[in-house]
Amino acid sequence: MEMHQVRYFLAVAQLLNFTRAAEECNVTQPSLTRAIKQLEAELGGDLFRRERPAAQLTELGQRMHPLLKQCYDAATGARSLASSFRSGEIGALRIALTHSIDLALLIPHLNAIRRQFNRLEFRFLRGTSREVGEFLKKGEAELGIAAEIDEAWERLDVWPLFTEDFDLVVSRKHRLAGHDTVEPDDLRAEQLLGRNYCEHSRRISASLREHGIDVDHGHEISSERDLIELVEADIGIAMMPHTSPVPESVKRAAVAGLDARRTVSLYGVAGRQRTAVANAVMRMLRGADWREIAG
Repeated sequence: MEMHQVRYFLAVAQLLNFTRAAEECNVTQPSLTRAIKQLEAELGGDLFRRERPAAQLTELGQRMHPLLKQCYDAATGARSLASSFRSGEIGALRIALTHSIDLALLIPHLNAIRRQFNRLEFRFLRGTSREVGEFLKKGEAELGIAAEIDEAWERLDVWPLFTEDFDLVVSRKHRLAGHDTVEPDDLRAEQLLGRNYCEHSRRISASLREHGIDVDHGHEISSERDLIELVEADIGIAMMPHTSPVPESVKRAAVAGLDARRTVSLYGVAGRQRTAVANAVMRMLRGADWREIAG
């Protein structure tokens, strides 16, 4: 089935006249009639009763009309969308982030890139560090942002963006809420909330364990939102990256002598063609001054 055959069918169905339909489609009537006959042969029956003065849809034609119109509209829409992408009127960005990366870090850059396109479509993917690597590998995402991708693939390009500390976060009702800096010994009696979705959770746990802090009998949390609610309720304390947002009901503090840092990087796939949007975002992120954000 060819799209021009469908277009001719729809024109005849609307005008109920082969001559006028041919004029509407800017083709000769024999060409239009031949295309309709080819379509009828493919569908296995007559689509029109060729009567004078007007053609009439047969039962098969009536049943096929909404299906063929939907098919034609979809094809026309696809061509229009493809043309808009080629001309730069529409841009698309597919980016994958690990669960521990706050999307707010990208908002200023996304707002800036929106001004360069009449219409911009985002697709954000979330996952573990391994899943972000798989999104990039399979082409489901053009760019990835993570503290560390658990994927040994030689085609991964890596551009470090910033390095930040992990802070202790506690409820404003907690006994340590009045301190800007605490000692590791202050945490020994506390129950920790483990951010198992964070790619640095094992490294943070190892550092806390070196200071004699029990990290093996804490609460296991699988989302940032749940963690914040538990901290607010003073059910436990947690270590969070400096760029992770916290409400006013939660207090941050540094932990003296604790080896707790991470470097957030931008990832791409070497040798793979990127969209204009992805290239623009990549340049923005690599050229940004992250010092104030990362503290």
